[in-house]
Parts: sequence; C-alpha cells; structure tokens
Amino acid sequence: MSLLKAKDPYTVYIFTSFTSAFLFTFIFTVNLLYHVQIVELTLIQLVLVGTVLELTVFLFEIPTGLVADLKSRKLSIVIGYVLIGTGFLLEGLFPLFLTVLLSQILWGVGYTFTSGAGQAWIADEIGEEKSSLAFIKGARAGNLGRIIAIPISILIGYQMINYPIIIGGLGMIGLAIILHIFMKEDNFKPAPKEERQSSFTQMKDSLRNVIKYSKASLLLRILLLIGLLFGLYSEGIDRLWISHMKEFGNLTLLTDSDLVLFTGGVQFIIVLVTFIALHFISKSNIYSKLKAIYIALFIGSTFIIVSLLGFAFSTFIISLIICYIILEVSRATMEPLTDVWLNRLIKESNMRATFFSIKGQVDAIGQIGSGPIIGSIAETFMTRIALVVSAIILSPVLLLYYVLIKKDRAKE
Repeated sequence: MSLLKAKDPYTVYIFTSFTSAFLFTFIFTVNLLYHVQIVELTLIQLVLVGTVLELTVFLFEIPTGLVADLKSRKLSIVIGYVLIGTGFLLEGLFPLFLTVLLSQILWGVGYTFTSGAGQAWIADEIGEEKSSLAFIKGARAGNLGRIIAIPISILIGYQMINYPIIIGGLGMIGLAIILHIFMKEDNFKPAPKEERQSSFTQMKDSLRNVIKYSKASLLLRILLLIGLLFGLYSEGIDRLWISHMKEFGNLTLLTDSDLVLFTGGVQFIIVLVTFIALHFISKSNIYSKLKAIYIALFIGSTFIIVSLLGFAFSTFIISLIICYIILEVSRATMEPLTDVWLNRLIKESNMRATFFSIKGQVDAIGQIGSGPIIGSIAETFMTRIALVVSAIILSPVLLLYYVLIKKDRAKE
C-alpha cells in the first residue's frame, strides 16, 4: 500500500489488475457451482443467466464508454466496481433464480463502466508504448491474484458455497474506495462544459466516428468480426462446462464440498499454467510486432477449437480436465495480446475507451445471439452437441487470422 501512496499510474494499474482478478476469481471459483448446486438452475436457465448479463453489457457499453472518454476514466472505474460488488452481494445473499438475474444486470452495468476505461487510462498516463508492456504485466499480476484467490475460495467455499461470493462483493466495493483515493488522472482532458453535447448527441457522434474509423481500417473490421465469433462460441463452454463434466466425468455422486475442491483445483491449475505462459510472453517480444501477435492468436484459436472438440467427446475425467485446461489457458493468454492489438490500431486518445467498449459490445452481441440457441440445444439433446456447435461457430477465426498473417507478410 505504501507504493500506492505515490499514486504512480503503473503501480496503480498493476495493483488494480491483481486485486480485481483476485476478487473475480475468489467469486467465480464457486459461482457457477453455486448456480448448479444451490440455486439449482436448469441448463437453459444457466445459459439465460449469461444472456441477461450479455444483453446488459450490450445496452450499456457505449453509454458508459462515453463516461470514460468525456467525463473521467477514474470516475467510470470507481462506479463500475461499486455496482459489480453490489451485484455479487445480492447474488450471494439470496439464492433465487430471479435474484441471480437481477445481480447479472447490476454487475453487468458495472462491468461496462470498467470495460476499456482502465486500458484507456493507463495509455493516457504513461503513453502507448509503455502501456503495451503494462497490459502484459497487468495480465501477469492478474494471474498471480487468481493463483492466490483459488485456494482461499476453496477453503471458505468448502464451509458454505455462497461465502466467497458475499466476501468478494464487499471486496469489490472496497477496491472502488481505494481507487477513489489513490488513482490520479493527470493526462486526460475532458471536453469543456461549453463544448459538451447531450448524451444522445455524444453517443451519436461517437458511433459516427466508430463507423468512419472502422470503414477506413480493414484490420479493425477483422478484429471486431473475430470478437463477434468469440462471443458466439463462448457462452456454451462458459455456462455448461460443470454440467458436462458432471455428466460425462462421473461426478454426480460427489458432495457439494467435494465439488468445490474439484472445480477449484481445476481452476487453480489453469491460472498457474496461464501465469507461466504470460511470464514467457512478457519476456519475449511477441507483443511488440503485429505479425507475431497474429501468429500467436492463430495458434491460440487452434488450441481452443481442438480442445473444445476434445472436451465435448471425452468420456474420461482426466481427458476432460486436460482439454478444459488447454482451452482456458489459451483464452487467457490471448486476451492481453488482443488488447495490445486494438490499442495499436486506435491512435486518438479520446476514442480508446469507446473502441474497447465497442469490442466488448460486439462480444456481447455474439453471446446474446448464441446463448438461447446453445442452451436449447443442450436442453433438447445434450451438452456434447451444444459444445460441438460452439466449436464449429468459432472455426472461421482461423481463416481471418491467416488472412492477417498473409497481409502482414505482403508488406515485408
């Protein structure tokens, strides 16, 4: 905490990455299990919970992105963590389907306030070049937070599954208070009051700029299309993996406490391997060259598709665990590289948070569109079929990354 007193932006960014990842992991180690075992949601309800969350993100991404770009990055982040914490508190205290839906709305709105604001803030405060390294270091710090959070969550969740959700919600609110005190914002200059327009006009102008910028940039259009495909595929694995493992991995006889140990152990391995992978990425120069980023993202997407199919068809618990670990590690290591890619494409400071929000909104559109369909397939047939459909949906990204690699090679 003494380092935070200096209000160094780099330190604050790393601290926030660590703490937010710790708290989210502390909650999500037991969150889906809480939905399945305590709230007893059906397969279609599990996916609908995700759809409500993503619909909320879709509706609020642009308006809240404007808060970060036109008012204050700091204000946007602080509001976001307060709302996220409130949502998780509500979810942990009241194990009802309707309450879970309401909590998704609260923390979904909160997420949109934080989405892109942190990346835009650090880019303003320390510059584009240094911020690329900060994204990688922040991802590493986040994974360290996850490694620490999981065993603590297992220990507390073993006693009562909802306790980590409640404590994590309080922690999010505490993080908001700390950032309000220690986060400085020296290099962001919001528009003067006399130059500000109505919220509707600001949104319309920002959308016009986004469309104009996108039309001028093939790379940006491809990035957003890839984001859409990732959104379309992800709802199936995110909401159904525990149910699939229980069904095909012979876990139905385990008690709630045993399931906490099992799911927590799997997630601990995931974050540990991810931490190691991000360590090697940060030591390399992958993030400094777009072509290297494209190749890494192509390889990561291949791992996701192959491991998702392996997960869908496996009937042994060991192979299920291995495939799921490969899938999740690939996703986690690709995320900071995608942030670096988008950050390099957007040169105007006052557009960064909006474009990061647009990327999040495109992902939300994908999940909204596929969620009910994937849930219906899982409910009508089985989770295996739903997961195979998810892998097929994602497969076109390989062609898109191949186009990017060839395009970059042609410039050489």
